[in-house]
Amino acid sequence: DRIANDAAFVRTRENGQEFADAAKAGKLLRDTFRAMMLTASDNRVTSRLTKLMTDIKNEDATSARGERNVGVGIATPSGLQMLQGFEFNINSQLNSIVYAQGASVDLVTGIATIPSITPVNDVAYPAGATHLSFSAGYAVVNFAGGGSDIKFTNKVNLPIDGTTSTVTLTPSALPSGTGTKIYAVEVEFFQEVNGVQYSLKNGAFNALAIVEVG
Repeated sequence: DRIANDAAFVRTRENGQEFADAAKAGKLLRDTFRAMMLTASDNRVTSRLTKLMTDIKNEDATSARGERNVGVGIATPSGLQMLQGFEFNINSQLNSIVYAQGASVDLVTGIATIPSITPVNDVAYPAGATHLSFSAGYAVVNFAGGGSDIKFTNKVNLPIDGTTSTVTLTPSALPSGTGTKIYAVEVEFFQEVNGVQYSLKNGAFNALAIVEVG
């Protein structure tokens, strides 16, 4: 009761309110990408996202103390930049697994392209892996008002060999709504046995990262 009402605890209440907003924003992002996180995330992703959202909230330079929020912070160039590159699986990071020179994401069309990739040379694949797949999710997340929409792309499955090909990921449609545009790419590894591909080590080596924001 004192913490909720005593003037001596006003700073505590302000900090608590801002922390709650950061945690809510992190949950919104996790819920949006939950289908992809099921196969690529670590056991500390919740706390890491809350920390990230707290840092983004701190970029809110207009709201009163205790009322700073992610919705305002993410609208700043610095806040938006913090989100780019976030890795959902810290134990297997996309930027250290795939050497994708010339890769691009077009937020207008939602199409991601990885040109001229040769898996055996351009991917740091784990022992036992025989195949890998690329897929992506394109979302619009409204951190200010809540709610999000996500569209998933096709999945491109490749053998881990010396064949060079271009990976093109196209969403089923463009996400609707207003908010922050977030594009995440996932890489999954498989081991083929008798013509059937099995997820390698229950997805421990899979990577999922935010590669473009807008």
